[in-house]
Amino acid sequence: MTAPVLLTLSQARSRLQAEPELFVVYDQNAAWVASKLMEGLPVRASQALETSEERKTLETVQALERWLLQADASRGTLLLAVGGGITTDLVGFTAAIYKRGIRYANVPTTLLAQVDAAIGGKTGVNLDGYKNMLGAFRMPEFTVLEAAFLRTLPEREWRCGLAELLKTFLIGDGEAYGQAVRFFAGAQDDISGLIAKAARIKADIVSQDPYEKGERALLNLGHTFGHAIEHEARLQGADITHGEAVAMGMVLAARLSEKRGLAAIGLSAQLKADFEVLGLPTECPYPLAVLQEAMQKDKKATGGKVKFILLEAPGRPIIQELTVNEAVDDLR
Repeated sequence: MTAPVLLTLSQARSRLQAEPELFVVYDQNAAWVASKLMEGLPVRASQALETSEERKTLETVQALERWLLQADASRGTLLLAVGGGITTDLVGFTAAIYKRGIRYANVPTTLLAQVDAAIGGKTGVNLDGYKNMLGAFRMPEFTVLEAAFLRTLPEREWRCGLAELLKTFLIGDGEAYGQAVRFFAGAQDDISGLIAKAARIKADIVSQDPYEKGERALLNLGHTFGHAIEHEARLQGADITHGEAVAMGMVLAARLSEKRGLAAIGLSAQLKADFEVLGLPTECPYPLAVLQEAMQKDKKATGGKVKFILLEAPGRPIIQELTVNEAVDDLR
């Protein structure tokens, strides 16, 4: 697998101009970005998606596969995804399995996708409410980083992306974590530099471990707890987004780090205070016992154990393989 390629919008447009078979799939909420992007490009066909976790399924992928087939898309096609993480996951998985694999590229339009979901080649869909249980590693040709595409994001979407950006700095750059908290607490506007820094941290980790055999697992900080929170929220009809669940999950991971003697007491309180200043939720609304079953079904569980990503301090992550019962018992 090649290393992630990060491009500016102008660089991407230059590449796309030469594509003989360019197909575009876009989130209907990002139609204005897709329209702007497709101007002057040799787009053979485009398709809008209605995106949600409930629609992130094999049925949606099959519909895209049929669309490509009916449009005579060949193995030389480049499939361009324009949208947030759900869109890039769906389109990437579609590309991974159509005619045993075609090329795709990402134009992420949410902060979460620009710093995390659209980088690294993880693609997939949900199964029976469990996150990304079906998928494939398929590296995009490139990912575009363009802060201007974020200008219409609702405030809640900003916060969701902010959780993933902070996660990246917590595992990769403790100083940048502090800078980001201060930056967003000050309601600054130009975040291009922070986006680029977070994207590069993820790209560097992925290039060293593209198939998640080791260090790439660090990117899952907060996600084992977070995915279980998302699953329970869907069962109960509660409105909790991925970024919000990850924020809660990171606080739980910090608490577990303290309980296991890896971090000084106070780390979880520090993260909780930082997140709350930025408008992120920090308290899991469900008892840990309720989350156990979902965590045991975590797709990264092996031999009854899960790789929990813990912290010694911001910028100093550590991987510990624990059973879910061990983790939950420590947190009680």
